[in-house]
Amino acid sequence: MSEPHQADDRPAWGNLLEAYRRLPGVADELYDSEGRVRPVWQPFLRDLAALDADELDHALARGSQYLRDAGVFFRQYAAGDSTERDWPLSHLPMLIEAGEWQNIATALMQRADVLEAAMADFYGPNQLVADGVLPARLLASNPEWLRPMVGVQPRHGHYLHFLAFDIGRGPDGKWWVLGDRTQAPSGAGFALETRMATSRSFSSMTSNANVMRLAGFFRRFRDTLLSMRDGETSRVAILTPGPLNDTYFEHSYIARYLGLMLVQGADLAVRENRLMVRTVSGLQPVSVVWRRLDAEWTDPLELNEGSQLGTPGMVGALRNGSFTMVNALGSGVLEARALMAFMPRMSEVLMGQPLAMPNIATWWCGGTAERDFVKANLERMTIDNAMSTRLPFDHGPNVVIGGRKLDGSPVDPDWIDRNGPLLAGQEVVSLSTAPALVDGKLEARPMSLRVFVARSGGGWVVMPGGFARIGNSAESADISMQRGGAVSDVWVVSDKTGPVDTLLETGGGSAKRTHDMSLPSTAADNLFWLGRYVERTDFKIRLLRALHARLAETGGGDYPLAVTLSDYLASLGMETDDPIFDGILEDMRCALRSAGQVRDRFSTDAWNALVDLTRTTEMFAERVLPGDDASRAFSVLLRKTSGFAGLVHENMYRSTGWRFLGIGRAVERTWGMMNFLRVFTDVEAPDGSLDLAIEVGDSVMTHRRRYAAGTSRDTAVDLLLLDDMNPRSVLNQLIAIDDHASFLPVSVEEVRMTPFQRRVLEMKTVLAAAAPREITPERLDDLSEDAASLTGLLADTYLQ
Repeated sequence: MSEPHQADDRPAWGNLLEAYRRLPGVADELYDSEGRVRPVWQPFLRDLAALDADELDHALARGSQYLRDAGVFFRQYAAGDSTERDWPLSHLPMLIEAGEWQNIATALMQRADVLEAAMADFYGPNQLVADGVLPARLLASNPEWLRPMVGVQPRHGHYLHFLAFDIGRGPDGKWWVLGDRTQAPSGAGFALETRMATSRSFSSMTSNANVMRLAGFFRRFRDTLLSMRDGETSRVAILTPGPLNDTYFEHSYIARYLGLMLVQGADLAVRENRLMVRTVSGLQPVSVVWRRLDAEWTDPLELNEGSQLGTPGMVGALRNGSFTMVNALGSGVLEARALMAFMPRMSEVLMGQPLAMPNIATWWCGGTAERDFVKANLERMTIDNAMSTRLPFDHGPNVVIGGRKLDGSPVDPDWIDRNGPLLAGQEVVSLSTAPALVDGKLEARPMSLRVFVARSGGGWVVMPGGFARIGNSAESADISMQRGGAVSDVWVVSDKTGPVDTLLETGGGSAKRTHDMSLPSTAADNLFWLGRYVERTDFKIRLLRALHARLAETGGGDYPLAVTLSDYLASLGMETDDPIFDGILEDMRCALRSAGQVRDRFSTDAWNALVDLTRTTEMFAERVLPGDDASRAFSVLLRKTSGFAGLVHENMYRSTGWRFLGIGRAVERTWGMMNFLRVFTDVEAPDGSLDLAIEVGDSVMTHRRRYAAGTSRDTAVDLLLLDDMNPRSVLNQLIAIDDHASFLPVSVEEVRMTPFQRRVLEMKTVLAAAAPREITPERLDDLSEDAASLTGLLADTYLQ
């Protein structure tokens, strides 16, 4: 390593650079080839150096806090397990001058054209193979070359619409392509959130530096997707594998940001070779699908028969030309490592020009001359699976680096000969370094860029930025996020103040509203159960608070009312011998899972309120003792559940999704209160049961004001079952359900009302006409059975 640069000639930012050591033989993003700080960095470093230690700490904390508040995560996989990990932000942005970025963009748009032409050939005339430009075996043995897609023409004439390229700067200062991402490129949403976080940390610097905005890129691509629809009533959907995918947060974030429908394979169906989405108003056509699912999993009929993530018949619908897939199925064939060996020649044949940005030097070991060259130069080669889609620094288990396996033993050249067609050799990557903030000082870390390219009406557009992967040490292998690497924002810095580019339409768009009847059935189902789980949690908290308040007063739980309440809690799955919070934690986690399935329909505030409720409960579970301590803890949790309910009620648009969420809460409250009253208004119930019912129903003050006499069975039944003005009463909840249901679609066959609505109306009518003394235990049993049937009736109508 070279010595650290001295700060004598850089008084404005010299202290920041005391620990910065450039690596010999490696390009650097902060310094030019002559050892001077690049001009694009100087204003930023000057502003950064002006911050004292506390100001810098607060600036970095603002960016980290934004990501936590926004719930940004990616899923990190380990042996047999996976965990959600906070987005690993490297706070210092990567700065690139606008002129240099334009050169990068021009080169990558040309490469995108080469890849588009290659796709058209691979799934069309296959002239590259016929002319000997590409070995037939390389294409035929690629698992991503999908035979069912051969001859299938994309509906709008293009195979590729959204691409990502991983690039790095070589020791000579030139940019090289490290990998092509054509299957289902990830990271664009993360790039946007990384920009938001970095802007929170360095807001004034972002403005002063004339950093080019990202929103215009997303607007153009969204407009392109919308332009490919069959009409204004047709839909654009983002197809996700679901919450267990490592980038699911991004899928839901992009859907919410662009206003697109997020679906899973089970949400879709093919009818008469047309792709449809299952919604609460029936099957609706989908004409554009932005795929975030690998191609082989999309159709179990014609591709991977073991897939449970796809939609049977999807390939047939594509073959019929009924919808557009972004990107086309089979585009993963372009990601194979060995294909890079042929990209220079493919560019010349397909486009009549060399690649403007070369890719990393690659040799497919299926050819004798290439294999011999790799064996003769093992010390400067990385050898891995020819069909691997990993980046050069993200090694597989059988990788050979510099002639040695991962265990340090030398590779046998005969092994290369035996497995030649299965292997590809690439030059060992020496990535450029970029500055990262470590303990208030700048240190050089290896870096690569991910750049996004999208098709628009006028051709390709390149996101003016993206994100940079930053290593956590000087080793290039540490740059992968799965191995502890971090991510920084990329600022494309212009010398001119550009226009304020936003996601909104320019020139005045139509104010025409769209009807919200396209809620996918699975989204409705998750919203319904989210409402139920939250309300179930709330009710259990009220029961537990009542129990522990009495334990605090009496010092024990062996008297009749405590025993009855404990038995009732046991019937709900909460044994009193279990840890205090176990019974509600499971319901909270179920609520979180349901909310996680519909994150594209949830505000950040509502999501954070739900997460905070769960984390607070987990914290209490570790330290709260039975009795008064637990009673006060449950009061805290009740305030938090009420806060979540208030956020949803006050801030969520009265869409169909909000209706299902409300129905879920009301059904659960109806069912829970009905069963509770069966036990605690029974003539055999112990003393104090009626007062307990009023307390659990949060109606103590109302009861005192409305009834001059003390608590009786009639007053309890009247207030908690029959009072349409009490939000805790069953009748009030049935009125709410009936109101929500009146906004849901009704099929032509049912005309007036669904079976669900009919049952609600019947129950509402019975209670509205009943007097307290008419509600016998037997009648309560019948009403409880009716309440239990509501979920099934709703599912039969809307959630199948």
